[in-house]
Amino acid sequence: MTIDERTIYSEEPETATGSSPHSDPPARRHRKGLAALAGGLVVVVAVGLGAAGAVILRDGPAPVVIEQAAPATETIITTGSSTTGVDATAIGLAVIPSVVTVEIGQQQGDGFTQFGSGSGVVVDGGGLIVTNNHVVESAQDVRVVLSDARVYDAEIVGTDPLTDLAVLRIAATDLKPISFGSTAGLRVGDPAVAVGSPLGLQGGPSLTVGVVSALGREVQTDAQTILYGMLQTDAPITSGSSGGSLVDSQGRLIGITTAVGVSQVGVEGIGFATPIEIVERVVTDIIADGDVDHALIGITGTTAFADRADGGRQPIGVEVVEVTPNSGAAGAGIEVGDVITAFGGTRVDTMDELITVLRTYTAGDAASMDLADGTTVAVTLTTR
Repeated sequence: MTIDERTIYSEEPETATGSSPHSDPPARRHRKGLAALAGGLVVVVAVGLGAAGAVILRDGPAPVVIEQAAPATETIITTGSSTTGVDATAIGLAVIPSVVTVEIGQQQGDGFTQFGSGSGVVVDGGGLIVTNNHVVESAQDVRVVLSDARVYDAEIVGTDPLTDLAVLRIAATDLKPISFGSTAGLRVGDPAVAVGSPLGLQGGPSLTVGVVSALGREVQTDAQTILYGMLQTDAPITSGSSGGSLVDSQGRLIGITTAVGVSQVGVEGIGFATPIEIVERVVTDIIADGDVDHALIGITGTTAFADRADGGRQPIGVEVVEVTPNSGAAGAGIEVGDVITAFGGTRVDTMDELITVLRTYTAGDAASMDLADGTTVAVTLTTR
């Protein structure tokens, strides 16, 4: 298997080398750390607040100790108009009531010992909150602090390590759910506003302003977790911001902030958010079933390249190198050597793009696949 290949039938996460099978990601139509980048100089770290240390930005069992002043992002609150052309004050008024602090710790009698914290976003007025799986995955007890300082014990409804998402429920029934946006039509340079609870600071969420820096990023957050289709932003986010919101110029949710780029000198001003389409689909599954049925095509594939007349090479789709028996792909007549150029009407030039699109589907969905030979086939997605 080459480094570009991905397997879309196994639920085992791909390793850092890309040599073992990778689960074919995706779930429902409604609306996860450490990885080497740039020659090993930059790593991507999940941004829950936890273990002691200046650049350890993940939940851990020890109380938080800030050894250094981290990059000038933790407490920045931007108001009024900005160079991005957004009214940050209006966005704050709309979004802050929908953003919460997620506290991880242990309940002991009448007291709560906090070990770390992250952020969360209200998605339903009846008490449902989305956050990151890595924020709560090792939690003994979870509390939620609302923007108005009310505190509630939280139940973990369900988690999805593959997309690093989780859903919590609290008893409050008068919450303000955030408005959902879309990444369709989103362009590099469009305004992006991050609202979260960095460092678990008291006094409500923090708001920072930036732009969408890149689309469709592949982000590896630990040895076994690769996140696909991620939004990159320069809106400052930092420790404790995991599970917070990335919104557009209208205050509509376009992503859940999940990871930041860190180098030897600290956080590099590069943040990543899980796009809303994946969030919506996964959250819908968790709310309905407490679990996520990820959709699989049933192929192992690799990015196919074509030679150009000017001597270059360009990606043209996904070449099938193996078809899993009794899978959706097998039932659709897909054969080794076929090149997939579009899935569900969305063009795919690389394997990463195919996985990203697939994560917006759930097992049992039917979708069309366009092949390079001009044919279109219908495939029913499965869990195996």
